[in-house]
Amino acid sequence: MDKLSSLCFLILSIVTVLVVSRLWFPIFVNLPPEDMNDEKQSFEKHISLMSKAPHHPLDPLTVQEINKVRDILSSYEPFSNSFPTIHSLALEEPDKSLVLSWEFGDPLPPRRAAVVGILHEQVHVLSIDLELHRVIRHTANPTRGYPMITIEELLSAFDVALANSNVQKSILARGVKLKDVKFLSPSPGWFGKEEEGRRFAKLQFYTLQGTSNYYMRPIEGLTVTVDLNKQEVIKIADTGKGIPIPRSANTDYIYNGEKEPPEIKQINPISIEQPKGPSFTVENGHIVKWGRWEFHIKPDQRAGMVISRVMVRDSETGELRNVMYKGFPSELYVPYMDFDEHWYFKTYMDAGEYGLGLLSTSLVPLNDCPRNSYYMDGVFVDGNGKPYVQENIICVFERYAGDISWRHTDTLLPNAKSGEARQKVTLVARMTSTLGNYDYIIDWEFQTDGLIRVEVGLSGMLMIKATPKEYTENKDNEGFEPLVSENAIGVVHDHYITFYLDMDVDGVNNSFVNIDLVKEEQVNKSPKSSPRKSIYKPYKKVAKMEDEAKIILSLVDPSEFHVVNPTKLSRLGNPSGYKIVPTATAASLLDLDDPPQIRSAFTNNQFE
Repeated sequence: MDKLSSLCFLILSIVTVLVVSRLWFPIFVNLPPEDMNDEKQSFEKHISLMSKAPHHPLDPLTVQEINKVRDILSSYEPFSNSFPTIHSLALEEPDKSLVLSWEFGDPLPPRRAAVVGILHEQVHVLSIDLELHRVIRHTANPTRGYPMITIEELLSAFDVALANSNVQKSILARGVKLKDVKFLSPSPGWFGKEEEGRRFAKLQFYTLQGTSNYYMRPIEGLTVTVDLNKQEVIKIADTGKGIPIPRSANTDYIYNGEKEPPEIKQINPISIEQPKGPSFTVENGHIVKWGRWEFHIKPDQRAGMVISRVMVRDSETGELRNVMYKGFPSELYVPYMDFDEHWYFKTYMDAGEYGLGLLSTSLVPLNDCPRNSYYMDGVFVDGNGKPYVQENIICVFERYAGDISWRHTDTLLPNAKSGEARQKVTLVARMTSTLGNYDYIIDWEFQTDGLIRVEVGLSGMLMIKATPKEYTENKDNEGFEPLVSENAIGVVHDHYITFYLDMDVDGVNNSFVNIDLVKEEQVNKSPKSSPRKSIYKPYKKVAKMEDEAKIILSLVDPSEFHVVNPTKLSRLGNPSGYKIVPTATAASLLDLDDPPQIRSAFTNNQFE
């Protein structure tokens, strides 16, 4: 099979309709200061990034390698007089065949960096060979795509917008002091050819007055469009002067800022102990070994966390068997459902536009990750191409939540012994990313039975739309906007998380198999036939072409989805394989020719 056979995209979706406006009180594990220091010394196993060298072909670029890339770019003729703004700088991974043939002790394949930069409003895409110390490929103004947005240019755009006298007058007219103004830059989306070749940000404003939760206090109806390349205001839309700013009372999400209701008793702290320490090891900073599992893990500026070279040890032969070459969240698409001038364009693509890794946040020991966790830092670059360290953005830990892995009690045998039960202990690799008002928690969980589970959690704040309304009018058969607090609407929206899975079950020769569960009715019933009228049977279809692997899920036409290696058979003649089980999925209701849906056409199917 061609490459299609080992690749698939799985769409998960969280449909956000309404969140209660009452705040929940968090549970914190509070340790004495001396215990917290011991925790940090024991569990934060930071690598000395300043002296670290790569040990694996997929290890991310080191600080020294990034500095070397910057030196090469500085002496490169097109940039000799002016250094470009760096929008992306990461490892250009070696060809898959080189990685699969590499073994520990072998020399590493050539280390290369993939760079995207902008200079004089021109986009430059480059490949740099670190051993040859030169640029080996350079494309200027590629015909497709746009560079990621950097934090530096967004902060600069905010300064430009807030320095505009008309913007200042509009904000002051609403009773907001300029020193209390915060901003968000919703994705401007793509809405026609007239926007081609232009990079701009649409800034919207909030006030900190009376609360740290400025997301609940939008300055509605004020949107400032800034050209990111020129850093100048190109449009001001100011239509919300009659819309009140939602009140600040009871909006603070900081725990110490809230009064605990007297009728709620605080839950006691809980902690899972491991007297002999954790059962997993992390070698050379990126190779995780636990039980029968072994895999490579690394931070990534776009995907956040990439899991590669996943292998499981055969319980009979003791040999490591390939399961997956690579897996990561490839995009996080969030479209809001509102025709309003200040809302229609809010169709985020958080991974591609902002970067799940670049906006990752340091994990809090004992609250984000339990005791005995291993923490991993990320090395990224700023707009000047200089490396910086984002601490503790990935943690690896063992999870036990009182769940049962397996049990059985045989009550039919005489003198049967008591039932057997086995506790469920799993290994979790976790990262979080704060994308404006939302925090995403992404877990890769490895089980002792060979199962891999991917979970996505969503936390943070709603993006609020201010309104004059203070009370909901309940009318049947009418569209409505959920009122979550006085003068505050929680606009309906979706969260589509797309995962890239390059499966390598027992090797690269994999096939995608769609197994339809088809109802079969009994015909020509005889007197001795079953009283059943119908059953269902599985019918399998192997995808030969890419279009055959595009799947739209249906409850009334159920299917199973397997990735198998047809050349690796069990003693019964069954091909080795993994079943991919979609869980929280959803289909887009947008028109296929709607601009947001054109841009996110990968959500037209749940598998691709």
